[in-house]
Amino acid sequence: MTSQERANFWHQHVINWQTSGLSGQAYCKQQSLTYHQFVYWRKKYADSNQDSELAERPGFAKVAAADHTLPRQEGLSISLPNGMAISGLHGGNIHLLGAILEQL
Repeated sequence: MTSQERANFWHQHVINWQTSGLSGQAYCKQQSLTYHQFVYWRKKYADSNQDSELAERPGFAKVAAADHTLPRQEGLSISLPNGMAISGLHGGNIHLLGAILEQL
């Protein structure tokens, strides 16, 4: 595969990923792609701004203030590298963990 063919291959995958609604890892797994190569090309195209569809889009996340009057529930807590923490997971709502992890 020539370097131009390789660039075209990854460019198309980055575009397909953006329209798929999947996380990068999920898309790579579905397409049998090497994730670190995908990240390299995704960043390369975003940095070079070759395609306006590849630019990161601003987004919003729903945030609710914690009610400190409620008793703290013991359970599983997850701290992510970006500083976000998820806590209060227990046997009664552990199914939420799978849904949360699918979105990451």
